Amino acid sequence: MASVTKTATIPAPRADVWAVLADYGAISAWAPNVDHSCLMSDQIEGVGMARRNQIGRNTVVETVLVFEPGDTLSYSISGLPPVIKSVSNAWHLESAGEHTTATLITEIDTGSRSPQKAIAKAVGRTMGAASDQMLGGLAAHFAGKAHA
Repeated sequence: MASVTKTATIPAPRADVWAVLADYGAISAWAPNVDHSCLMSDQIEGVGMARRNQIGRNTVVETVLVFEPGDTLSYSISGLPPVIKSVSNAWHLESAGEHTTATLITEIDTGSRSPQKAIAKAVGRTMGAASDQMLGGLAAHFAGKAHA
């Protein structure tokens, strides 16, 4: 299993950042690497909520595994090539004065053999770049806005 951790300071209070992350179907409004997103059910909050993301020519489904308001949002990602057994993202938020420290951890499982681990590292580089884009988009979403 490979793990990639990315962190950014978001120029907004934790509650505001959480509100954006928790609006689960609207990721395409702030993540520059997501062309389109929508909820896949009537559920709008909590574990089990699912969204469909269009990323270029690829479509993935992300299903919430952990939903701890103001703190953690974790989801599995399906629709990736079959060589990838599982991928998950976990967002963690911490208050940093008037700002928020957002950490995005991606876990990639492609198997335990050496060639599979090499694939996981390569996928990790790609997923890390996607995480950087999402964190940058989240920061840009709040840049220039006044927050109390």
